[in-house]
Amino acid sequence: MTYRKEIDGLRSIAVLSVVLFHFGMPGVSGGFIGVDVFFVISGFLIGGILWGELASQGRISFSRFYMRRIKRLAPAYVAMALVSLAFAWLILLPFEFREFGKSLIAATVYLSNILFFRQSGYFDSGADEKLLLHTWSLSVEEQFYIFLPLLLLLLGRRKTGLFVTLIALFWASLLTSIYTTFSNHSAAFYLFPFRAWELLSGVLLAIYGRQTACKWAVAPWISWLGMALVLGGIIWIEKGAQFPGYQVIFPVLGTALLLLNGNDDNLINRTLSTRLPVGIGLISYSLYLWHWPVFVLSTYYRDTYSGPLEALLWVGGSFGLAWLSWRFVERPFRQSQSSAAGVFAGAAVASLLLIGLGAVLYKKDGLPQRFGPEAAIHIQASADFLQDWRRCHVPQQGDFAGIEICPIGPENQKPQVVIWGDSHLRAFKEGIAQIARKQGVAGLIIWHAGCPPLFDVSKQESAATPQQDAACTAANQKIRTALPRLGIDRLLLVGRWNYYAQGAGIGLDAQNKITLSTDFATALQHTIAELSTSFDQIYVLRQAPEITGYDSRIIARQLAHGKLAPGADLEALQSIARADLDARTQPANQALVGLDVTLIDPWPLLCDARFCHAVQNGLGYYFDNNHLTNTGARQLRHIFAPVFAPLPRGTND
Repeated sequence: MTYRKEIDGLRSIAVLSVVLFHFGMPGVSGGFIGVDVFFVISGFLIGGILWGELASQGRISFSRFYMRRIKRLAPAYVAMALVSLAFAWLILLPFEFREFGKSLIAATVYLSNILFFRQSGYFDSGADEKLLLHTWSLSVEEQFYIFLPLLLLLLGRRKTGLFVTLIALFWASLLTSIYTTFSNHSAAFYLFPFRAWELLSGVLLAIYGRQTACKWAVAPWISWLGMALVLGGIIWIEKGAQFPGYQVIFPVLGTALLLLNGNDDNLINRTLSTRLPVGIGLISYSLYLWHWPVFVLSTYYRDTYSGPLEALLWVGGSFGLAWLSWRFVERPFRQSQSSAAGVFAGAAVASLLLIGLGAVLYKKDGLPQRFGPEAAIHIQASADFLQDWRRCHVPQQGDFAGIEICPIGPENQKPQVVIWGDSHLRAFKEGIAQIARKQGVAGLIIWHAGCPPLFDVSKQESAATPQQDAACTAANQKIRTALPRLGIDRLLLVGRWNYYAQGAGIGLDAQNKITLSTDFATALQHTIAELSTSFDQIYVLRQAPEITGYDSRIIARQLAHGKLAPGADLEALQSIARADLDARTQPANQALVGLDVTLIDPWPLLCDARFCHAVQNGLGYYFDNNHLTNTGARQLRHIFAPVFAPLPRGTND
């Protein structure tokens, strides 16, 4: 395919939008759509190359195709991965370093999009802490590079049939992507089948051009419209649960229009073909690779930037690394005359090296010996939320369809206790499951993160999307219908009651706001009254005290990096005076007064006469300022003994 300067210019817009968005620059709320621009360009170029080879030679040389892909992509990726690993070794906490090892393996075999899709859970590390998160798009492209040549090989002899098949796949992918965005947003965002249509749009355009001998010049307004759609997406599209959905159609269409009219002599194409945008486009792959580790490591170590000027300085550093990578890694390897055998052997050795390093990091739990003993408690707490979920599942049909349920206690025994709650129930799961096993009484956990276990209540939460709020309401309605059918007479409710009663978080999560459609006290009273018609015994877990300034991850980092020393400052963060919590807890406590429930109170084990503590006897009891660790939950397991008291002999359940 003939080199077209304006395509590199278009790449510059794509990569700049992504970089500026990630570094928090204003005016680019939709900068992430630069990835979608890259997808269309990639489909256009690769589709054109493969179709041209198929048309001229009647076949596709897989070895030549993959050799070009390896020389183009692998060297810069390997360099970025090794340098990122070195810096990660210096500053990442053990759990984070272990997860980096896992992502290093996945990215090297081009499956990181699947890994990050599977990791998009409640307690997952934030996106800004994943050094290789940006490789998800590279994995999507590589999966496309496997899919497209095989499809062309299988159907290439009948070009009409192949073209019809590609069109059918395009529409199938687009329509399922729009649907899945609203039913499973993470899948629509990360997974290849729901992104394939973007790449196929470029492929179809390239095939159309070759079959019609297109001159790639239609009319100036085509370029103006295309640029308006791309820039409009960069400026106005917002990140969230509605993306990709239908919104991504606009930048994809805009990119296709710009490619269709790329040879037209107009201001847009002339500007894209000038030296600066072309130069940025040439280093766009390296810039994409390097900017994200720079952002993650700098914000991780700095906590936050001092302002836009510092952010721009880090952007400049990303450009510097990108140019070095392009000049001394990417370009030399692309221009090398190595044989196919040499290229494949080199790629295999480099891949095995990265996979081996990732495996060591994962197997060695992120090498915790890198940091001193003063941070050990909090480092351990920061990773102490992983649980055994082998017995948990989300039914696809039945009363609990779409809701996560977890049997606990003896297996093959009918549950005698049902436990319903939000993420606080998840945090207490290990302790509750342990006492259920010890007492020999089976139970059933039903939980939904961020969802108050209350009937006839809808919520609006700042930390949730409208779709998540609606899912909470729908889940609670299903649970309302299902609970009486269980035939169980004991129920335990677990929730972040103070948050629901006060309408806001506290301390480190004070920015989180929630509004209930019914005030908390009334909603709780009505819920208990309705549950009392189906359950003989109702228990409510009093919310554990909120240690307002504590977060195990933040404190572990500060101790590990010398920003905090053991002493009064640390003690102030990991403890809180009981008197300081009186106003916070009063509304929720008052709502429980007079209700026909048995209160399970964890406070005596978490507090002394004056203070409540996140750390006790050398053990980290708290993960953040309101969720316990597994260790904390296990230490408190005995408070649940009354809930799981065995039925008297001769009693039928």
